[in-house]
Amino acid sequence: MITGLDHVVVLVRDIAAATAAYQTLLGCAPAWRNTGDGADRVLFTLGNMTLELMSPDGDGASAERIREVIAAQGEGLASICFRTGDIAKMHRRLDRLALKPEPVAAVESRDTTSGAMLSWQRTRAATSATRGVRLFFLELASERPLSVRSAAAPITALDHVVVSTSDPERAAALYGARLGLDMALDRSHPDWGQLMFFRCGDLIVEVVHRPGKDAAMDKTRDSIWGLSWRVDDVDATRARLLSVNIDVSEVRTGRKPGTRVLTVRDGTCGIPTLLVERTARAES
Repeated sequence: MITGLDHVVVLVRDIAAATAAYQTLLGCAPAWRNTGDGADRVLFTLGNMTLELMSPDGDGASAERIREVIAAQGEGLASICFRTGDIAKMHRRLDRLALKPEPVAAVESRDTTSGAMLSWQRTRAATSATRGVRLFFLELASERPLSVRSAAAPITALDHVVVSTSDPERAAALYGARLGLDMALDRSHPDWGQLMFFRCGDLIVEVVHRPGKDAAMDKTRDSIWGLSWRVDDVDATRARLLSVNIDVSEVRTGRKPGTRVLTVRDGTCGIPTLLVERTARAES
């Protein structure tokens, strides 16, 4: 039913500054720009998903809601949108599983630069049924244009999106049994906590439970916590980011066998960010 992760939404105060920051980080240019319904939007579309930056525009109700969310939670990850090939069937499944989906809506977007149009149908599950995480489901009429490389050693795709939970059993039931994502890993470690990996197309939805480290977290709500991006050569990408004064860690061996990783410490709009180089062993 779910065929992949379509996009994640990042709420930001200043769309121009956020766009510049992510063009620097990703090493590619925006593929789509749109203004309407109280928001400015900039999309970066990579090999397996889209990153959507969104900021409030104007004084209407929609713009004020975005400002209220940013004021309460700060800039950062706001929602996940899954891709489906049949939105009507997806809606029926969500309804049967008591996820209280909104009616399916038809949406259009016009790129402000080219005038090109995109259209899709979408629905949204009730956040009361998804432990506070905003989950959308979308069927695109046609594919979005891809972002064009603008620097050496770019980020090529998303590796995984991280959801933090205080109740791993309920989270596992939501992403596994109810949404139908395949659990690829369930592992506990005294230093990391509990990690659960759910396959979503060619990337992973990682659900993490860190006992004692999320003491202030609302026990009834989960949160979209961070992003891990794939790169072909982590050393080359590190050198590029250092050359434009982005603070990054040293390269280290990843927790997953056959990976090398680094942490990006700024220029991410407050989102915990990891870069991952995957070898042939990690792919197997």
